[in-house]
Amino acid sequence: MPKVVVVLLVGLVIITDGCARQDFPRLLQHDAVSAQSATRLLAVYEPWFGSSDHRDVGYSSQDPAVLRHQIDEARNMGISAFVVDWYGDRRPFLDKSFALLQQVAEEKKFQVALMYDETEDDNGQGTDEAIAAFDYAYSQYIGPDAPHRGSYLLHDGRPVIFIFPKRGHTDWNQVRAHVNAWPHPPVLFYKDDPTAEFRNAFDGAYPWIHPGPKGWSADGSDWGRDYLEQFYRNMKDHYPDKVAIGAAWPGFDDRRAPWGLNRYMDARCGQTFQEGMQLFHEAYESGEQPPFLLIETWNDYEEGTAVERLNFTNCKRSA
Repeated sequence: MPKVVVVLLVGLVIITDGCARQDFPRLLQHDAVSAQSATRLLAVYEPWFGSSDHRDVGYSSQDPAVLRHQIDEARNMGISAFVVDWYGDRRPFLDKSFALLQQVAEEKKFQVALMYDETEDDNGQGTDEAIAAFDYAYSQYIGPDAPHRGSYLLHDGRPVIFIFPKRGHTDWNQVRAHVNAWPHPPVLFYKDDPTAEFRNAFDGAYPWIHPGPKGWSADGSDWGRDYLEQFYRNMKDHYPDKVAIGAAWPGFDDRRAPWGLNRYMDARCGQTFQEGMQLFHEAYESGEQPPFLLIETWNDYEEGTAVERLNFTNCKRSA
């Protein structure tokens, strides 16, 4: 099994007088295309720009020309699919954005997948809402009658759905039993480790941006090494039958977001992303490679994780 080429990232940074000069897109492109890898790069995509609920970043997520450009740029970096934040029909703007993105993805021979955000309302409807959303996704985006199903991301011939849990108290065993009736039941990936009650409902897990057991540090220096190491170790030691998804992020900053909690993670002039990629490589340098590595995120400007326009020029690199 070939090793993941992310180790090459370290050699691409040019250090001059204590500063790192690097073009992030070219760095990632070099990483992705320099060798064959068993792991595909995916990126989380936020489809809400152009809506009045979110900041103006200079484009609309419903502009086909923008979507074509984004797919071209992502492919040039070695990314093969967008994993799109999606709430079912609870948020029509996001649903329309996904439909347009999937259509353009099929045109561009790119792929997309859904990241279903569980309801935040503890109203007893989480299970019914999830089942309804999955049925809707099957009819519109995944199943045989979906107009652009050819661009939907598959793993071992089965559609991939990521789950982002919140506070809806969804009975995922009921959801799993429901979707098992699909001709090709979906592969469900949950954030971190689900409770023991629902563990069998999921095929695997993915890590999400977090500093680790000590929590968020005021200076942003805790970028998540302990958390990622623990995640990979836990998946290998306790869940060898589950699919582990890798992750890397460039940093985090929600201090100016309307919903922000004053959380900050220093990008460290690119080191945060580099070392996240390197940790994944080290965790799986021997044995079977996980199928996906998730870049978190492509374009979440409100929480400071976007790689779409990211570059580091003349920034101070930590020791």
